[in-house]
Amino acid sequence: MVEKRQNNSGSQSQLQTQSALQSGQTVTQSLASQTGSQSLTAAPMPTIPSNAPPGLISVTQPPQQSTPFYKIAPSEPITFAWAFSNIIVTPTHLTVSAACKNGNTYPVGPTDGIIPGTATSVVWDTYAYQTSHPQLPLAQAEYTLEIWGDQGPDAQIKPGFLTPNSAAHFSLYTPQGYTPVTSGWSCPGCSSAISQYDSRPALVGLISTLFLVFLSGSLVMRRL
Repeated sequence: MVEKRQNNSGSQSQLQTQSALQSGQTVTQSLASQTGSQSLTAAPMPTIPSNAPPGLISVTQPPQQSTPFYKIAPSEPITFAWAFSNIIVTPTHLTVSAACKNGNTYPVGPTDGIIPGTATSVVWDTYAYQTSHPQLPLAQAEYTLEIWGDQGPDAQIKPGFLTPNSAAHFSLYTPQGYTPVTSGWSCPGCSSAISQYDSRPALVGLISTLFLVFLSGSLVMRRL
């Protein structure tokens, strides 16, 4: 009798466990189905007309009439700004980078070059970047500002989608520290020029003579 009760108790326990598992699976499948249906209807793809132009970015800051120069120094951040046009499919994020002529590419901005897809500007503290990245310092050279969306830097031109932009250029330089003359500052160009005159005394004498002749002639003409 004891063994039968134990067997019956074990069978009931197994049935309860199976029922709970089946119930849990049913609830999980139901939640997954609901979640899936919600995710599919949350962000539908916008309708893109077949004749829609490609989405574009126009850089507004800095002006591109000429290549601007920015110095890498404290409290000298650079602001890059742009405007969108013909964007139908808004990117989730933008990537902004500075491609240098030395072959290196640097992230622009405080968030490693990744900003929201609707952003229209970014501020880059080049001095802060320089001090925190000694292994890859910014070079004194010309750079190309590159901006692209979810499709990547080599995205094909598509109606309504953002087209990558790499039309803006700028240059960076590091200002030299001031050195007073009393601390040993010298002018190499000036010294070389003086040494050239010292090495050609005949030329210096000829120039002096011609100047005196010209001055004497001017005085004579005035008296007449």
